[in-house]
Amino acid sequence: MTPKHSGVEKVAGVHIVDRRLLVGRNRGRALFYLPGGAREPGESDLQTLAREVTEELGVTIRPDTVSHVGTYLPFRDGRDDLLTYIAYTARHDGEIAPHSEVEEIAWVTTADGDRVTGAVREVMGTLVERDLID
Repeated sequence: MTPKHSGVEKVAGVHIVDRRLLVGRNRGRALFYLPGGAREPGESDLQTLAREVTEELGVTIRPDTVSHVGTYLPFRDGRDDLLTYIAYTARHDGEIAPHSEVEEIAWVTTADGDRVTGAVREVMGTLVERDLID
């Protein structure tokens, strides 16, 4: 049986430093995720990415540096339906720090796969193929 799509689309930011991937964890949640979130009505991917990254990390995306990493259809964590997960890299201005609902940030590698969402693990696969993270 083919899993059904939830109708949820999320846009996520990929930020890598020293072959480690930046992830955040919300209050009350166990798993880390890529900064980002759901698109608001009428928003483009870039608008969603910029708004969510500013809300969650307090930095400003440089629009001319945005590059598509991949589009994925992972299972929603703890559920049996899929979501669309669109990941982008981008440079930013400002200092990264947890904001809004983000309680903690971490820098992870594939060795931390049990600490991140299924969607993040799928993106990590692409980043490993491109030799960007360990």
